[in-house]
Amino acid sequence: MAASPEAKRVGLSTGGIVVGDETVPLLSGSVHYFRMPRSSWKPALEALRGLGARFVDTYVPWSVHERERGVYDFGEHDPRLDVGAFLEVASSVGLYAIVRPGPHINAELTEFGIPGRVLWDERCMARSPSGAPVVLPMPPGAFPIPSYASSVFHEEAELWLRRAAEEIAPYVYPDGPVLLVQVDNEGSLYFRDGPYDQDYHPDSVEQYRRFLVRRYQTPTALRAAHGDPELTFASVAPPARLDEQSPDRLARHLDWAEYQEALIETAFYRFRRTLDRHGLRGVPTMHNLPVAESATPLDPARLERSVDFLSIDYYHHASERIRGEIARRTSHVATRGRARGVPSFAAEMGAGFAPYFPPLSEGDNAFTAMSALAYGLRGMNLYMAVTRDRWIGGPIDLRGRPRESARLWTSLFAALERTRFHTLVRETPVHLVVPRSYERLTRICHAFTPVPQAAFAFAGESVLRAGLEGELDPTGGATAETESFLHLLEGTLGAEGVAHTLVSDDLLSYSTERAAWTIVLCPGALPEEQTRLLTDALLAGKKVSFGPRLPERSASMRPSGARVPRMEGSPVPLLLPRGPATLRELVSSAATDLGLERLTSHPEALRTTLHRDASGTPRVLFVINGGDSSFTGVAGVAGAVAATDALTLEALPIESGHVHVTMPPRTVRMLELAPAS
Repeated sequence: MAASPEAKRVGLSTGGIVVGDETVPLLSGSVHYFRMPRSSWKPALEALRGLGARFVDTYVPWSVHERERGVYDFGEHDPRLDVGAFLEVASSVGLYAIVRPGPHINAELTEFGIPGRVLWDERCMARSPSGAPVVLPMPPGAFPIPSYASSVFHEEAELWLRRAAEEIAPYVYPDGPVLLVQVDNEGSLYFRDGPYDQDYHPDSVEQYRRFLVRRYQTPTALRAAHGDPELTFASVAPPARLDEQSPDRLARHLDWAEYQEALIETAFYRFRRTLDRHGLRGVPTMHNLPVAESATPLDPARLERSVDFLSIDYYHHASERIRGEIARRTSHVATRGRARGVPSFAAEMGAGFAPYFPPLSEGDNAFTAMSALAYGLRGMNLYMAVTRDRWIGGPIDLRGRPRESARLWTSLFAALERTRFHTLVRETPVHLVVPRSYERLTRICHAFTPVPQAAFAFAGESVLRAGLEGELDPTGGATAETESFLHLLEGTLGAEGVAHTLVSDDLLSYSTERAAWTIVLCPGALPEEQTRLLTDALLAGKKVSFGPRLPERSASMRPSGARVPRMEGSPVPLLLPRGPATLRELVSSAATDLGLERLTSHPEALRTTLHRDASGTPRVLFVINGGDSSFTGVAGVAGAVAATDALTLEALPIESGHVHVTMPPRTVRMLELAPAS
């Protein structure tokens, strides 16, 4: 009997992948078939299903499958490379599949899974301002990275993606387990993403000129913006370094930084188009953002024109500073998912680490995963679920035997299923809008190019420390001041128990409509259309504030003709104070005046997040201690009559609407709440 059209339907929701009338939560683990003997596939996949995973995730590596240009081995010569057979085994043990065919996959493979013949073809190489190949030092060697603009590279990538799509297509649901495809991997220009690091490939320069034609339309407008009366679209060249000290002359640098965002968007569109044309049309697609993604040329609004949704990678050490970083990254993707009706998903949740990473303990992995769930993540892929070469850790060994670390993930996945966590919602009445124009400004004011800003995050340092200072900073300290203000504001809201989230500026209308209070992070510059939109919101009675400065310049840092009005009688000020004590007093009074829910906890070092079901009933409370000391905390659980640790099943006492919980250093606990009947 043929399946009904409804049964064949596959789509996306905030809770995961929709298959017919069921939403399947994105609980997954990575298994690399090409690194394992076929005899290990089934034991490993059965063990993964035993953890509670619903999906298996795997790369499909170009360089491993290619024998010569246009000739591939999918099991005809090496049995380990039969990806179709692997997917059949996955289906037989009850797993759906996520496939990631690249063309770039990393996967800790030498040359990131791209054939050496392609990387060492000079026509494919990304170029520095001097025209030299851009090389990525990555153990066990180094290699020239490809240009996302090179027509030759795209011809090669299309040849591979066409063949990979044809191989995967027969295993797409309902004929097989494949429900999700990833396009490329951590597409931040192969981690050589400083604004003046690349890409000066001739094809890229031509693409940049077309970008400027679309932006300025006429040579007169281009000359005015770039400050050169002789400039033409045919002669304009990208800047090779930050050589301006006046904010009035930053337009050409900001144009170049934005072009790099458009370059990646265009490349991803071409990759997806090839996959669609050769059998994968209709399969949901995603792309994963690396650690410190806001410091890269990956613009979420642009990328979501090429893929269906964005996921993020998590590799973090446990600490209070990292808790804040996880809160920022996760709330951002969670709110984006809620606004667009797509999952908030970790494509890579560290379960172990690569040998060249700073070592991550099982405690670090647990803290990261639990913190991300606390701040809105609804699904995760354990990377790696099954250990392999060039990887340390993983809850399952190559023979499919669970290790000690498997207990954490088995308990966690069971808790997520039992609480139907993928259906719950964390309300965030305060939205902190971070304009892409500000993130672009911080990129060009990065002091240590060609060292990427993400390197500071991996080293455990704030990206802020990479900013220009003094006379070298053309923004006059505005970028550093804005970053500091964001940290202060987040800490103040957290200390007052006010739930908040980061929001991209492409969701500005969503924010002003849905949030009780919208706070726009502003270094004194904002796109004029956004200033006008916020003016309309203020005139309509919406609660909007700015900090640390009001917008007086456009996104290109030129003086702006748009201004926001000062509204009398608003419970929130137009411009927030910068002093910590004054800001905290203001946040406290505004929360009261706006009637915002405040989660009470003691001591102040304890952080909590609350998650409700569709009826608004509290179901899960996370309690977080990111510090180095243990304590017994007290957290408010209004409306609950019982609380149970969702992983250990320990019953916790509730007295006068508060739960008492022991918190060791750098730990997170997930409490399942029983509401009053």
